[in-house]
Amino acid sequence: MRLYTINTGYFKLDGGAMFGVVPKSIWNKLNPADDNNMCNWALRCLLIEDGNRLILIDNGIGDKQDPKFFSHYYLHGADTLDRSLEKYGFGRADITDVFLTHLHFDHCGGSIKKEGDRLVPAFPNAIYWSNALHWNWANHPNDREKASFLKENIIPIQESGQLKFIEVPVAVKNDFNNPLPICPFTDNISIRFVNGHTTSMMLPQISYKGRTIVYMADLLPSAAHIPLPYVMAYDMFPLTTLHEKRSFLQEAAANDHLLFFEHDPLIECCSLQVTDRGIRQKEGFRMDEL
Repeated sequence: MRLYTINTGYFKLDGGAMFGVVPKSIWNKLNPADDNNMCNWALRCLLIEDGNRLILIDNGIGDKQDPKFFSHYYLHGADTLDRSLEKYGFGRADITDVFLTHLHFDHCGGSIKKEGDRLVPAFPNAIYWSNALHWNWANHPNDREKASFLKENIIPIQESGQLKFIEVPVAVKNDFNNPLPICPFTDNISIRFVNGHTTSMMLPQISYKGRTIVYMADLLPSAAHIPLPYVMAYDMFPLTTLHEKRSFLQEAAANDHLLFFEHDPLIECCSLQVTDRGIRQKEGFRMDEL
């Protein structure tokens, strides 16, 4: 089994939205904003080579939207999904499984591409994995969240026939501390279901080289979000996020889990330590250093 970091570029989001109730005088030291109050964030995914399967966790924002859409998010950087795959000798057709933590556009936008006037799967030989609770939530969005769920990213997956659902066991729907279900296509990944950011977001927990790595998606978008009050204004249920963060961080620190960040512009992974101010980042490192 091998893990590869897949960088698909960078984008910008409003710093206040990303740090919630934390004052700018504090968070601006962690991720300095530009003149428009926008901070730089990564669109970082993870590729898992596991036997005869090549599993891509999330796939970035994609490139099929119109210029007006992209003007809001200031995409930049030389990294792309294709360049990152090619770096390790792979192409889109090699991907066997696309694991979608959730269906917000910056996590699943690369799932679908344009071919002329058609919208088709960007990974022609892959199974796309979501879960029925989140799929239903995304297809019937509330007014606050619907701008993050774009039908052109979602509906073509189902129409392609390449979509499968991971079962959400009743025992873990509302209890973060129950034994984790195992991913249906590999024994090396178990799944944490969390509900604060959006309903039934999935966090892959990976056994690798004797360590446990948790892909944080938007429960902890960056290392700067480790302190408990640092909860995004984007989260649908912030008090649920707070509970989930506290529970996860206590477990992760006690068991020396490693965290993989999807949006941190500088830090790919980190370990944790207990301090007199609570649980904090210990060491930051790249995946290829593990």
